[in-house]
Amino acid sequence: MDITTQKTDEAPPPTPLPTPVEQKRAARGATRPGDRIFLGLSRGSGILLLAVMAAIAIFLTYRASLAISKDEANFLTTFEWNTGLVPPKFGIAVLAFGTVVSSVIAMVLAVPIAVAIALFLTHYAPRRTSGPIAYVIDLLAAVPSIVYGLWGALVLVPHLDGLFGWLDDYLGWTGVFSWEEGAPRSMLTVGILLAIMILPIITNVSREVFRQVPRMHEEAALALGATRWEVVRMSVLPFGRSGVISASMLGLGRALGETMAVATVLSPDFDIHASLLNPGGGTFAQNIASKFSEATEFGRDALIASGLVLFVITLLVNGAARWIIARRKEYSGANA
Repeated sequence: MDITTQKTDEAPPPTPLPTPVEQKRAARGATRPGDRIFLGLSRGSGILLLAVMAAIAIFLTYRASLAISKDEANFLTTFEWNTGLVPPKFGIAVLAFGTVVSSVIAMVLAVPIAVAIALFLTHYAPRRTSGPIAYVIDLLAAVPSIVYGLWGALVLVPHLDGLFGWLDDYLGWTGVFSWEEGAPRSMLTVGILLAIMILPIITNVSREVFRQVPRMHEEAALALGATRWEVVRMSVLPFGRSGVISASMLGLGRALGETMAVATVLSPDFDIHASLLNPGGGTFAQNIASKFSEATEFGRDALIASGLVLFVITLLVNGAARWIIARRKEYSGANA
């Protein structure tokens, strides 16, 4: 055989695969104009978002420092809000307590119901029923908060006497559910209204997450003889746990910052009460909305200081949620 023919018949050496570092460099240095434009827009959007957040934090911190520097009381522990006094005395203890308590009540009531509704729509309800129910829930998520507030003041509050009386009869000995027969404009009323408001948000996100569960996971559980509930418990809930946490954080964010609905149904007295059924307390957003229009320039700085605390609380809550999701590998859908 000719040597030239033998060299021609030999296969060319295989092309080495690019290393991960080379792949990343190729992705960064995309040559297509569309890729470069998209990369620039994405990077610019991220930088813009960080810049906006930083600007908000700087503005709130600056205006808050002007007010706190003149406060004669402890800003974190004082139970009064008198910015018109000389010297002024104001604090956020009551507002922090009311915001946290009302949000916790809303989450305790809304999350289990929302997850149950999402599971029903995705794994139990027939298609002809789940569609209309999901559509109604989508509409509820778009209702303005002032409409919920008016409904709460005109419909919810007058019909809570029976519930408050029952709680006082059977659980009043705890002190938490004692009722003095006043108007049911209390922290429990606010929590119930907030639960109704955040229910559509948590339900919609949870429903979309449960719909993404791989069909193969469910079929494998059914092949092993699992019941429908066991399929939900072993396959659906572990897969959608991170989504449910994210949905809950979205709902909690709205509950923490809700303004008009809370101001409509709550009778604040700037004091902390052990009972959840008697009027009193307040929230950051409600206090800002009710006093901002008539406040002086210094009073507005004091209200901005309370807004800064709410801003920090929201950041901490979302950061904690991200940390919980990141440290638990089983929250990832790929590992479910």
